[in-house]
Amino acid sequence: MITVAIVDDNRLVREALAAMLGRLPDVRVIAGASANAEVLDPVTPDVLLLDAGLGDEDSLNVAAAITKRRSGTKVVIMDLMPTNEDIVQFVNAGVAGFVLKDATFDEFVATIRAVAAGDKVLPPRMTETLFSQIALGGDGRGRERVLEDVRMTRREREVIELIGEGLSNKEIAQRLNIAAHTVKSHVRNVMEKLALHTRLQIAAFARRDGSA
Repeated sequence: MITVAIVDDNRLVREALAAMLGRLPDVRVIAGASANAEVLDPVTPDVLLLDAGLGDEDSLNVAAAITKRRSGTKVVIMDLMPTNEDIVQFVNAGVAGFVLKDATFDEFVATIRAVAAGDKVLPPRMTETLFSQIALGGDGRGRERVLEDVRMTRREREVIELIGEGLSNKEIAQRLNIAAHTVKSHVRNVMEKLALHTRLQIAAFARRDGSA
């Protein structure tokens, strides 16, 4: 059984979502307009669905406080379409996931179950813009930090640097003494990890903030 708390100051949204989730055999729902003791203390929720735009509270501070004081509660932010800056701030505050308010009910349920199981969830529509921004340094972090966060391997780092120098796959293969198809595989992995789509984007990333 997954205990889900819903904190949203829009009564219609809160009650409708609680009613739908309450029909599920593996979900128990508690709900309120704010993240106060009345909502959270009777039973420590496994998952807290938190509206990003609470009128009387700062949702970011609420999320940070809950993740710090209630380690057993995973916070999922509900929003229409948060900005990249908002996403980064909530992630740094320790939230476990996001769900868009125009998501289907099945997407809400899948997010709740995944987060309760220990996963981190970011909707596909948000993933590309967020990680492209991070990869290109839009959140103010250095390139080295990005490479560490996405677990870039030593060989993938070398490929990034050589693409930054303008080398082709064939030239990279010769420089690193590896097969051309291996280089293609590394390039594909780099693009996937950094949410980039072209060699030009990789080259632009390679030239940021000095060497990796």
